[in-house]
Parts: sequence; structure tokens; C-alpha cells
Amino acid sequence: MTDSIARYLTHDHHRCDRLLAACEAALSARASAAESAAALVDAMEHHFRMEEEVLFPELEDVNPMAGGPTGVMRMEHRQMRQLLADLTEAVAASDREAGLGIIETLHLLIQQHNAKEEAILYPLADLALPGGALTERMLTV
Repeated sequence: MTDSIARYLTHDHHRCDRLLAACEAALSARASAAESAAALVDAMEHHFRMEEEVLFPELEDVNPMAGGPTGVMRMEHRQMRQLLADLTEAVAASDREAGLGIIETLHLLIQQHNAKEEAILYPLADLALPGGALTERMLTV
């Protein structure tokens, strides 16, 4: 376990990125994407819960001004959750083209979202919060 919130959550971003790429590869190869899509959805949902249930409330408690950025992140999480639900439906319907289009949109949104978190929110959290204890709690959500 790392003491840096930024390192821990950035590492998890990379894990989710790999799962997104695996799902895209399955769709592109016309292979079954059900397993890779489910793994992506599970990983993304866990990441969102780590932030929404642990990181954001803690950060907002010590720095009320963080509510602006965390509010934007929550809104973007909702957008990504909808895209993940759309992806799940496309995969279940074997709609490869729709799935690939959703992956492309999701990829762009994730890149922009992660850049903001990694450049602004996570460094702020590292300055304001005890990383080791917080990252331990994130494992249990």
C-alpha cells in the first residue's frame, strides 16, 4: 500500500485504461466482449466508489473549497456510468459498431477526467490528507 493518494489512484486509472483497451480489442476482433466489458464496468465502478465514498468526502471536510472540483468529478462519473451502461447494452446486443463508438467517447471523457484529477485533485489530496490510512479504506468500498 502506498502513502501517496495520487500514486495509488493514478495506478488505478492505468488499470482501468488497460481494461478499456482490452474491451476495445475484443470488439475490434469481433470476439465476445462480454467478459472484458464486465471487468471494465466493475473496475470503473470501484474506482468511482473509492473517490465518491472515501476521497471526496474527506477532502471536502478539510477543504470546503474542494467541493467545486469534486462536484465536477461526480458529474463526470455520472456521464461515464451512463456510457458504461450503454456499452453493456451494446455488447449484450452484439452491436459491435455501437460498442466501438461508445468506447471511443468513453476513452476521450476518461482521458480528460483523469488529467484533471491527476493534475489538480490528487495533489491537493496528498497535501491535505493522510494517504496510507485513506488508501487502506479505499480497498474496502
